[in-house]
Amino acid sequence: MKQALAAWALVLNAFVWGLSWWPLRELLERGLHPLWATAIVFGLALGCLLFLQPGAWRGLLRHPLLWLLMVASGVTNVAFNWAVTIGDVVRVVLLFYLMPVWSMLLAWAMLGERPGAGSVLRLALALAGVVVVLKSPASPWPVPSGLPDWLALLGGICFALTSVLLRKLSHTPDEARGLAMFGGATLLALAAALAGTAQGSVPAPPALALSWVVPSALLSLAFLAGNLALQYGAARLSAHSTALILLSEVVFASVSSVASGAAALDARTLLGGMLIMLAALWAAKPNRGDAGASLRSG
Repeated sequence: MKQALAAWALVLNAFVWGLSWWPLRELLERGLHPLWATAIVFGLALGCLLFLQPGAWRGLLRHPLLWLLMVASGVTNVAFNWAVTIGDVVRVVLLFYLMPVWSMLLAWAMLGERPGAGSVLRLALALAGVVVVLKSPASPWPVPSGLPDWLALLGGICFALTSVLLRKLSHTPDEARGLAMFGGATLLALAAALAGTAQGSVPAPPALALSWVVPSALLSLAFLAGNLALQYGAARLSAHSTALILLSEVVFASVSSVASGAAALDARTLLGGMLIMLAALWAAKPNRGDAGASLRSG
């Protein structure tokens, strides 16, 4: 029963993230830059968490590794929210979901889960998909072509680190992990927004108005539920199961964005996406011969 609840919690997280591009773009049309939107949305969620769990901050003092989780989660949210607001949704989500590749490398370094031959083949398959997605007729090399691409790749790496850290920190209180995740997103987004506004590259938030305050509050509640669901599910399921379930975000994002006209599926993106998804599905499948021995306890 607990595993079923953990699985549905991850589906909820994937649903929230998969559809988050829509309210973020609506807020951008109302004058709220995604950096400010992320800072406000997660700031509201952080306030709710501290109101319900005022002693959550004590976990940060007892478990210093939570500070790394704070940074990883913060960069994940800032990078993904910014990329999905200004870039092609399908392309951003596909590049973000190289996450299983990064998870494999990080789990080897941090959890002692040595990759086998199958892991190397999955890595090659995923990278082949990236080459197909990034290599356009106008570009001589398959490299990221703009800020959304770089943000998506950075967000995926940090999301992989977040997932590995959630497993490593599964013994810590839920509220402490939640505080680290929401606090990191709030502080890093706020710092980036302030720096961008000071340099003139990020517009200041518009005057208070229900047209953007209410959607921000609703999105904050959605992210609160989704991120708590992530840390609940990822701490109770294997990395393979977590990666497999979270792939449903690609489906939610792709179907919703293509149906609404926010993204386009050309043959190159479709082929590259299939290779990336195949590698991710393969990574999510438990393989006794490929797992490797644990070098140290989590």
